[in-house]
Order: sequence, then C-alpha cells, then structure tokens
Amino acid sequence: MVVARAGSKALIREINAALVLGELRTTPLQSRTDLAKRTGLSLPTISEIVAELLASGVVEERATGRSGGGRRPVLLALRPDAGYAVGVKLTETRVVAVLTNLDATIVAHDVTTVADTSVDTVVAAVRDAVGRLRDAAGGRPVHGAGVGLAGVVDRTSGVVRHATYADWHDVDLAVLLSTATGLPVVVDNDVNTLVANEKWFGAARGVDDVAVVSIGRGVGLGLVLDGRLYRGAGGGAGEFGHTKVADGPECACGGRGCLEALVGEPALLAQSAEVLGRDVDLDEAADAARAGNAALATIFATAGRLLGTAVGNLVNLLNPALVVLAGEGTRHSDLFRPEFDRALSLAVFAGLRHDLETIVDTWDDEAWAQGAAGLFLGELFQPNLRRDEAGRPSLVTRG
Repeated sequence: MVVARAGSKALIREINAALVLGELRTTPLQSRTDLAKRTGLSLPTISEIVAELLASGVVEERATGRSGGGRRPVLLALRPDAGYAVGVKLTETRVVAVLTNLDATIVAHDVTTVADTSVDTVVAAVRDAVGRLRDAAGGRPVHGAGVGLAGVVDRTSGVVRHATYADWHDVDLAVLLSTATGLPVVVDNDVNTLVANEKWFGAARGVDDVAVVSIGRGVGLGLVLDGRLYRGAGGGAGEFGHTKVADGPECACGGRGCLEALVGEPALLAQSAEVLGRDVDLDEAADAARAGNAALATIFATAGRLLGTAVGNLVNLLNPALVVLAGEGTRHSDLFRPEFDRALSLAVFAGLRHDLETIVDTWDDEAWAQGAAGLFLGELFQPNLRRDEAGRPSLVTRG
C-alpha cells in the first residue's frame, strides 16, 4: 500500500523548490522575477527558496540581466559541478557507463566487456565501472546512478521482470546494484533512457507527444505522452517489436508475425545470408545493396515498408507530433527510409498526417547511458511525496 506524506510546510517547500529547480534545468539564467512568473509562486517565496538553494550550493548567481529601468536583475542557474550522476547502458557484451554533472553533460566514460550475462557478472562489472567513475569525480559527491537495459522493468521497484538478452526473471537489480555500489540506483528499460536523451538534448526537446522507435537487434519503443514518459502499468509499455504485422518466421518470444522477427538485425542477416549463400555482417550486406545488389536492396526496402506500416498504426493510435527512429539500425536508413516514408504516409489517417514529423537520430551506446544518468537526475530534482520514498535521493528533500 502506498501512503502519501501528510501535507506540511516542509513538503510544500520541497515541492516549490522542485518547481524552481525544474525551471532552471530547462531554462537556465533566469531572474527571481522570471521564476516567479513561470512557476506562479510569489516573489517572496521564490526569494526564500533561492536563498536556500544558494546556501546548499546547488544554484549559483552567474550574471546580471538587462534592466527595465531599476536595478539590473541577477540571473540564476544550476551549479553543474555541485554533484554528479552515473549513467549505465547494459548490452549483451558490454557495460557502457558515463559520469555526468548536474546538467547531464558527460565528463568521463568507461566501457567494460563482460564475459557472460549472469547477474553476478553484470553486477560486478557495474560496481567496478562506478568505482572508476567515482574516482573521476575528484572527491565531489556522486549522488547515484541510472541503469538502462532491454526488457520489462518495473520502474517503481527496480525489479527486472524479464531481460531480453539474458536469462533474468524477477531480478531485483536496483537493490543488488545499490548494495554493490553504495549509491542509490534507478533501473529502467533502455529505450526509455534514449527517450530521456531525446527529450533533454535531441529533437524532442519541447515536444509533449513523442514516439521513439529503436531499431537494431530488436525493435523497441519509448513514449512521451502529454509531456510525461509513459511506461505502462507494469513497466512493459513499448514492446513494439512484438506487434504482429505479417506472416513470418517464429520470433524469439515464441510468436509468429512479430515486427522484430521481420525487420530486426538477426532477420536481415538471415535473409542476406540466404541471398549470398554465406554469412555476412549487416554493414557488408548494406554495402552490397548500395553497390547494386538488387536482392539485398529489396530486403532493406521491405523492412522499411513493414516498419513504416507499423509506425503508421502507432501514429493512428497515439497521434504523436514527432516520431524518432534511433538505434544502431539507423546507420543504414538510406536503404530503408524511402519505403518507410511511403508506407507511413499510406498508413497514417489523413487528418493526422499534416503535422507529423519523422526524423532519424543515430545515437550511440554512450548517449543511451547519458539518458540513464538523466533519468536519475530527474529523480534527484523531485521531492519525496510518499512515506516509502524516505530513502530516495532528492536534493530538495535534503535541503
């Protein structure tokens, strides 16, 4: 049972401080008057909150703005080096980790190859990576870590219900990593970390309804709806690769007709090997398609058509303003984008087509890790609204 904290002056102050910090995160260099207008709080309340944040070292006065006839206003911003966060992207073979400041700017990075995907191996690798990055922080506080991996993750508890590329079921990963590192840890589906990066640093900045479709070995989906990251009831929203689109080979999930089994990297590799009579990697197959191999070009074009139709159905359901194609598969977007665009246009209901924007962003694994750090920072700048959150990291609660 979730029990909310009782209303009090302390809780109200934390909520108001979170509003101020949120404004300064998205729009730095604001005056106290600016913050009052944007948050709806009174100027005396803003002045009191800012005084506390200045004293705690989280906010700093950086410059003075233009005068409207009186004293020139002092402009405020977050102090990026007031602390750090670690972001981690878990893959089948690597632990990709970054250290970011409070602006989520990467200041150090670390990549570890893992011999297997057992829980013990991965936890030890993350622990060691976090230790090296804490050394890079130079004695300044590291507030915690965000971790992203493919699978169904209960974001609230940090339990991995199912890991896509490992034999993990109901693994309490957040607790294991927190115990190993001595830091608060949040765990989420990796596509949600990519969405966070798009939302804060990429094309989705300022857009309230966004669908980020990741393509690579699998096909994933992250959603921002009405300005909020949408995870579903149990953290399983976004299994877009397992929507049924056509007859086809059996999918790793046990079903047939899954989008992932038709357009994911293993499917494209199997189709390419059948054409060439030998195994190839995807880059070699793509190069041959560009060089004039019509059969290989058709494989990529068909993948684009299937993906475009599936995304069109998604647009009809959710009406996002922006669709972002991301992931390692986008490096060959020149081969599938024309058919993708054509199929998308045919599939989308006419009334939803006009304002829809579709782009390709080729983020690497480090960007996914940066997004994981950003997800943790999002927690850090929020108050603890429930009694069971007393141990959760929060700068405004500490203040």
